[in-house]
Amino acid sequence: MKDKSRFMSESPPSPGKFKMEKSYVHPLRSRASLGKLTLWSLISLGAILLVFVWSQSLRHPGRLDPARHYLTNGYAWGGSSWERRVRSSARPRPGVGMMTVLVTGAAGFIGTHVSSALKRRGDGVLGLDNFNSYYDPSLKRARQALLERAGVFVVEGDINDEALLRKLFEVVPFTHVMHLAAQAGVRNAMENPGSYVHSNIAGFVNLLEVCKSVSPQPSIVWASSSSVYGLNTKVPFSEKDRTDQPASLYAATKKAGEEIAHTYNHIYGLSLTGLRFFTVYGPWGRPDMAYFFFTRDILKGKAIPIFEAANGGTVARDFTYIDDIVRGCVAALDTSERSTGSGGKKKGPAQLRLFNLGNTSPVPVADLVGILERLLKMKANRKVMTIPRNGDVQFTHANVSLAQRKLGYQPRTDLQTGLKKFVWWYLRFYASGKKSAG
Repeated sequence: MKDKSRFMSESPPSPGKFKMEKSYVHPLRSRASLGKLTLWSLISLGAILLVFVWSQSLRHPGRLDPARHYLTNGYAWGGSSWERRVRSSARPRPGVGMMTVLVTGAAGFIGTHVSSALKRRGDGVLGLDNFNSYYDPSLKRARQALLERAGVFVVEGDINDEALLRKLFEVVPFTHVMHLAAQAGVRNAMENPGSYVHSNIAGFVNLLEVCKSVSPQPSIVWASSSSVYGLNTKVPFSEKDRTDQPASLYAATKKAGEEIAHTYNHIYGLSLTGLRFFTVYGPWGRPDMAYFFFTRDILKGKAIPIFEAANGGTVARDFTYIDDIVRGCVAALDTSERSTGSGGKKKGPAQLRLFNLGNTSPVPVADLVGILERLLKMKANRKVMTIPRNGDVQFTHANVSLAQRKLGYQPRTDLQTGLKKFVWWYLRFYASGKKSAG
């Protein structure tokens, strides 16, 4: 659930002009008062520090390990026990696992499923996530618990923390990075533009800066988005199409990421594969996605918005089930070639790829609602509205022929089947009434 609390600070009114009245204070008395004030200030400060240290030791036993790092955002990392957990999680299963993968955004929707799939087949997997409050962090914590049971340790930290990233590569020589951490959401970018620049551009650059300098350099697969096609009207969308007319800031940051990836590939020899995801849905999904909040609001009897184009045209999406996306991600990792640089210096041409991962079958949003009505056995309170000018586009449609040839990618799940699996999960996950769907 998005945190909507606001913190208000009150400041005193600007002081007007005033005259200080003359008063007489004996010099010795003044110095004594100043000395007492200084003494009591030092005592108070010391008491505050002691209370803080004591409270932290109670809340986090062993956290005061001098080898650990304490950050103003509340994250703590380092120390021998922490390093053991990192190594254990990232260790491939003997005789089975081939890769050692750092998955950023591991507690996110796609990150959780990809991390689980890699771990199940025996690869070494370490997660990284900052558990931000863009949507209900308790859902991310539930995903984290799921990963912990599967043997995946999720480090709590931010991709903008260079020291943390360097430490992770110092502890584990990752062969691959699956970079899924990002600030998601098209509409939210209008309200919080800085968070998109911070995560999707600055964070990506920080990760690449670390990856370019380690030896050996890892191969990197990262999440772009179908939103880069923006105002493109040619369908289905192909990787060869223009992507220089983004319709949202979110799309612009993802397009910027593609150009940044090209630069680091060209200069430093990093092997980079970008994946343009098309409207991913399924169990453990994101509450800000239409299929998710449609389900919630239908069950609550609330009105749901059905968008149509300004000319009355249909709004449709190429809904892609999470299992199909995971297969594409794993195939991209498996076919990625080694980076060619070392210590920040390029030694030869490196692999650079972009793939669409979609379902190739756009479905009108109104039909999505119809499927949910049948699965939930409830009628939706539909409210037809013109699509707002907030970055949303009228349709998406993926041409996946390149991914089919290079990755063996083939979507298998139709929307009816995928939504049935999602609804089953949703009803079980929120059945207790203790969890809130927003």
